[in-house]
Amino acid sequence: MERTVASIIREIRNSPLKGRPAKTIFFGGGTPTFLAAGQLIRIFKTVLECHPPLEGAEITSEANPGTVDIPKFKSMRDAGFNRISLGAQSFLDSDLVTLGRVHRSGDIERAVGAAREAGFTNINLDLMFALPSQSIHGWRNNLDRALNLKPEHLSLYCLTIEQNTAYYKLHLKGQLDLPDDDQQVSMYEECVSRSAEAGYQQYEISNFSLPGRECQHNLCYWNAEEYVGYGPGAVGATCTELGRVRYTNLKHPDGYSRAIEEGAPLAFESEVLTEDNLRMEKIMLGLRLNSGLPISGINLSDASIRKLTDRSWIVSTDSHIRLTPEGRHFCSEVALELI
Repeated sequence: MERTVASIIREIRNSPLKGRPAKTIFFGGGTPTFLAAGQLIRIFKTVLECHPPLEGAEITSEANPGTVDIPKFKSMRDAGFNRISLGAQSFLDSDLVTLGRVHRSGDIERAVGAAREAGFTNINLDLMFALPSQSIHGWRNNLDRALNLKPEHLSLYCLTIEQNTAYYKLHLKGQLDLPDDDQQVSMYEECVSRSAEAGYQQYEISNFSLPGRECQHNLCYWNAEEYVGYGPGAVGATCTELGRVRYTNLKHPDGYSRAIEEGAPLAFESEVLTEDNLRMEKIMLGLRLNSGLPISGINLSDASIRKLTDRSWIVSTDSHIRLTPEGRHFCSEVALELI
């Protein structure tokens, strides 16, 4: 772990983008709080030195409820973190065991309490629905317990079965008792209705916040803005003389650290995004936002817009296309039609 921390710090300090100010800072893509507080804060201070944050910048760390306590949160808050995103996933222990999580439901309440005591006033909870054997009753209970904690933000995602995972292998064998499509739709509609009743605004298909507490970092992604990634497996998309380049760092900490130590290339894959790539991504990402997809300069087919409007999947204005409540269930189909 110490070797990896030292390597991340070297990568940041040697970055050709060093000196560019940070609009947002996000520690994630895993469990940053698995690190000791001192290690995490060393990386953070390096980021602040090399990418001075703009005034009011949102500075987030993901955290596993089982790897945090008041002293760690207090150290992070004192250092300058101002937002915590807790990977709660479920308040049912059997779900957490199935998902292979290291925490239990009671850890979630304790983690929220610890973050509040440390001075955090901006907390997100991640939850997943359509888990194996999950009922609509169980999902409602999860939402109730999450809302009772009064986080400023909720990310509510449908379980996705990724290839080459243990879940994928079980799914192929028919050994996962997953909710059917109608049940998944009902669970999603519970997200929308219950969050609205509690005063949360839906601003993206799976994200809900109290007024003014939208995740600024994720909005950068959804608006197809530029971002830089540091660390093993980090992904960045930055503007160069070649155009917008997206890259992925070596994923294994050992290989990543060795590349840093030897001065070897860090990216194991990279691509120059063509105008078609950028157009496609703007459509896919922009549609997810409740504010809608800005249509200026994207060159959309009038026939496609009419077709989707007739299906009641979108509404369009002179400046934006927005998904209807029904259309949110068909976001991928809408994106493909517009692309």
